[in-house]
Amino acid sequence: MFSRNDRFECRWRPSRRLFQVYCAVASLALCSAMVLQVPASLRFVLLISVVAHAAWVLPRHVLLSSPAAVTAIRRTPEGWVMLSRRAGWHPIQLLHDSVALPAMVVVRYRQPGQWFARAACIPADALDAETHRRLRLRLRLSRNRFAPPSAIRQP
Repeated sequence: MFSRNDRFECRWRPSRRLFQVYCAVASLALCSAMVLQVPASLRFVLLISVVAHAAWVLPRHVLLSSPAAVTAIRRTPEGWVMLSRRAGWHPIQLLHDSVALPAMVVVRYRQPGQWFARAACIPADALDAETHRRLRLRLRLSRNRFAPPSAIRQP
């Protein structure tokens, strides 16, 4: 296990691979909407929906250029916190469906006082290999990883 020093921090950069995959899937969605045998008004709504989704997701989750984009995670003795330019460091509660795989880490979390969950996808090419490995280990093995921020107490 880890020592009593639970401090850990990592900051990630935009992932080229995630951008390529998102663009490929969005292109397939656009092509599918174009070839569907549906009324033109429904086709227009589908196309606008794909473009609106891209306008929302690309700056916040893929390119990390929005002030709301989450770009770092930190483990402190008080719990897990995430960084965004808009909110600074804010406490989070990790959820049980977070996934730590060699190719990517998907951190599912909830902010205190909010009922809906959010997610941050951290592909392997967004961090150096050693930091990505350490993040995966911390997410799998850290004590009280699913406890809400206010429930974590120092012994």
